[in-house]
Amino acid sequence: MSQVRVRFAPSPTGPLHIGGVRTALFNYLFAKKHNGTFYLRIEDTDQTRFVEGAEQYIFESLEWLGIPPDETIGKNEKFPPYRQSDRKPLYRQYAEQLVKTGNAYYAFDSAEKLDELRKNAEAQGQTFIYNHTVRESLETSLKLSAEEVQKRIESGEPYVIRFKTPTDETLVLNDLIRGEVKFETSLLDDKVLFKSDGMPTYHLANIVDDHLQETSHVIRGEEWLPSLPLHFMLYRAFGWKAPEFAHLPLILKPVGNGKLSKRDGDKLGFPVFPLEWKDPKSGEISSGYREKGFFPEAIINFLALLGWNDGTDKEIYSLEELIQSFDLARVSKSGAKFDPEKNKWFNHQYLIKQSDETLAQLFLPILKEKGFKTDLNYVTKVVSLTKERANFVTDFWELSDFFFVEPTEYDEKAKKNWKEETPGYMQQLISILNNFSNFEAKSLEKEIKNWITDNEIPMGKVMQPLRISLVGAMKGPDIFHIMETIGQQETIKRLQNAIEKL
Repeated sequence: MSQVRVRFAPSPTGPLHIGGVRTALFNYLFAKKHNGTFYLRIEDTDQTRFVEGAEQYIFESLEWLGIPPDETIGKNEKFPPYRQSDRKPLYRQYAEQLVKTGNAYYAFDSAEKLDELRKNAEAQGQTFIYNHTVRESLETSLKLSAEEVQKRIESGEPYVIRFKTPTDETLVLNDLIRGEVKFETSLLDDKVLFKSDGMPTYHLANIVDDHLQETSHVIRGEEWLPSLPLHFMLYRAFGWKAPEFAHLPLILKPVGNGKLSKRDGDKLGFPVFPLEWKDPKSGEISSGYREKGFFPEAIINFLALLGWNDGTDKEIYSLEELIQSFDLARVSKSGAKFDPEKNKWFNHQYLIKQSDETLAQLFLPILKEKGFKTDLNYVTKVVSLTKERANFVTDFWELSDFFFVEPTEYDEKAKKNWKEETPGYMQQLISILNNFSNFEAKSLEKEIKNWITDNEIPMGKVMQPLRISLVGAMKGPDIFHIMETIGQQETIKRLQNAIEKL
């Protein structure tokens, strides 16, 4: 394969959606697999939709996820600039070049005139399409004389430049994921390439930039598949070699039908953005994976398997393993349902792979916020006992609060295990614990279980009230490890409190 150059080209119109992240990821994996370049271009030709802060958000998201571009604004600028609004002077000459070669034309139709044509068509139960059926009867350079066209341009009359779509041609194109795809050109409209405000449309800017920045493969979402014929014809009209195209399947909602949208996030109870986003106009806050406690590696692993697999049952991949295994031929044609529970499962897998000390360091700020000044070694031990049950670092408090504060209330269901004879058993247990010199889990387990067996006491009559006394509920890790961790004095104190209160 010749030099691979792929791009991620988002528009700064809001936060980066998780579908966009997957597009960036697949481009990144493809580039790295083939020792190529992954670059990022900001496509901001539609200034009416520009949102303050969105561009910086895109860069910060990719950095956090560990898939930063090799080239972009201010970084290894091989083909600058990497922001389309900074490339504005480039596009007019290319649009006019297409007019000169007969592949495009000037159109002076007013918005009011086009609106009238649409309404007339609707009244007759039809859809107005600006194409070969109408272009020579409207206010275009195909109908007007060259002198008239020049006069109108010089007088400052607003105009657009439209692509002159060929008629009666069947385009047979290849998609690296979908295989052969066919399009009838007579059914296509004449898209605007250059707008009256002096800015190119996405279609023209995209093609010019991909050519000038030497893009070898365009890997993008399925929603761009209908644009493929126009883009291919633009390359042909310019006399340029087109890149290879691959259109990724949609990410679908977890339930029902349709594409997972930016609006689905918090509404369905899970984030759809990598980082938290505050809308600069409304002030509305949308949750992000980073702030929810997800590990970036878990997000990458989860997204990689949305629409791709390597043909095995393997689920956990490092980024390096994904790079080695990735192949566009194994990307699915059909949409992939987004599964929030599977997303959590991936985070759990990455959480338990972290060292106990790393997790303790992440848990410390939560404890500090709750007013606990705690020794790192102690927190590390607590984390080691509870991490198997946690999906997120934020779960640790709920799973381990009893390690830091004694229970003052007792679970109603658990209290049913506290019988008339229970205080007597607990008092005997306190006597045994007072005489303990080696307060470690193994010794505690051996001594207490021997006492229960020797006295022919049913195991549940001691163990369940013991857990209620120390934890306040029927939850938590091995009870002997809890005793060792909170220590001899605290264990005895909690047993005494339970006898008094229960």
